[in-house]
Amino acid sequence: MKNNREQWSSKSGFILASAGSAIGIGAIWKLPYVASTAGGGAFFILFTILTFVIVLPILIGEYIIGRHSQSDAIHSYRILAPGTRWNWLGKLGVFGSILVLAFYGVVGGWILSYIVKAISGSVSHGDQAQLALQFDMATANTAIAIAGTAIFLLLVILVVSQGIRTGIEPMSKIMIPALFLLFIILIIRSLTLPNAIEGLQYFLRPDFSEINSKSIIIILGQAFFSLSVGISVMVTYGSYLDRKISIPAASTSVAVINMIISLFVGLAIFPAVFSFGVIPDAGPGILFVILPSIFNQLPFGTFFFIVFLILFFFAALTSSFSLLETATAPFIKKLGSRSIATWIVGGIVFLLAIPAALSLGIWNEISIFGMTIFGAFDYVASNIILPLGALFTAIFVGFRLPRQLLWDEFTASSRYGKKLFMTWLLLLKYVAPIAIILIFLSAIGLLPF
Repeated sequence: MKNNREQWSSKSGFILASAGSAIGIGAIWKLPYVASTAGGGAFFILFTILTFVIVLPILIGEYIIGRHSQSDAIHSYRILAPGTRWNWLGKLGVFGSILVLAFYGVVGGWILSYIVKAISGSVSHGDQAQLALQFDMATANTAIAIAGTAIFLLLVILVVSQGIRTGIEPMSKIMIPALFLLFIILIIRSLTLPNAIEGLQYFLRPDFSEINSKSIIIILGQAFFSLSVGISVMVTYGSYLDRKISIPAASTSVAVINMIISLFVGLAIFPAVFSFGVIPDAGPGILFVILPSIFNQLPFGTFFFIVFLILFFFAALTSSFSLLETATAPFIKKLGSRSIATWIVGGIVFLLAIPAALSLGIWNEISIFGMTIFGAFDYVASNIILPLGALFTAIFVGFRLPRQLLWDEFTASSRYGKKLFMTWLLLLKYVAPIAIILIFLSAIGLLPF
């Protein structure tokens, strides 16, 4: 359909931006823990299968919604399903993006403060207990928490306000290759440590005796959240996609890049933690406590720790670009200016991020569902909004959109035939929803495993 909507200037720019959106800090710091509790290499085999069987079909569906409607997350559903209430799905995605970006901004602020600390030499203790105390003190410092969050979100706003072609796309083209390069540097260093081969074998050697129904659900959750589906981010990015680009091929490229990064995470971290007899952890501890304790015992350890921090910083930024773009896009036309819309939405995100940042300090006694404000933001977004959003996206694409529309978008600029199309549709309509329901029920404790 005719539309003067801004578009990606190249296929590579679109793929790198999408990959940047998917490669989030949460997925990176959670992977070592999940892999260590789910059979090492067995985890990676199942993770790969579930990514391509469950998550990729939904990713393709989100791109189809965006490209065919050529509109933002909310108006896409109004265009494709006029006179219905399906646009609530887009609103849920926008709200989820704002919520995720609020706590991403806090973590981005922590990373910035630790980059400064590492450069100044103040993160130099090898004892994990001392480093944990230092992290608690840093996150409890009101000035550091607010300033770090503000600077991080300011950088995100400045890039997104420039648009797709002059803001998000060129930055993604720089940061994603840089992220790969930084990972390679860290992998080389990690593999040269004593006992590194043991860690490598643990990560790559399959142990299916560790696999049970609970671990499959955990792996499925990791695969599901690894491609950034469920909060209309890829609907938004897909709306800037030219019909000359094949959606299945581009989606597969994004999934492959994500798998490579997941492999790199394991190759960089497992040899290091095994070399020093450390147990992989999930969450901020892996970045701000465990890795500093390892790097501080190495020659040039501070340099490699700074490299790791910059890597996480790039991952946080590229994910945040997509989150702010998704939240901003519905308001650009209404406000008549991308810049004004970006600054207003970015300001709202910052105001929302303030209580999340303070919840680990002076507001740590405030509890929501037994969690800190920061923890509640993360839980609601990751365990409720994302799975619900992905579930109903699969239902919307599989059962609400016309079959001819799906066929036209799936086969545009590609050589994919009817067999592959029908396989994708089967996975999207039936397999993916069942898997998501299992994840959701497990997350809220309604499954007996």
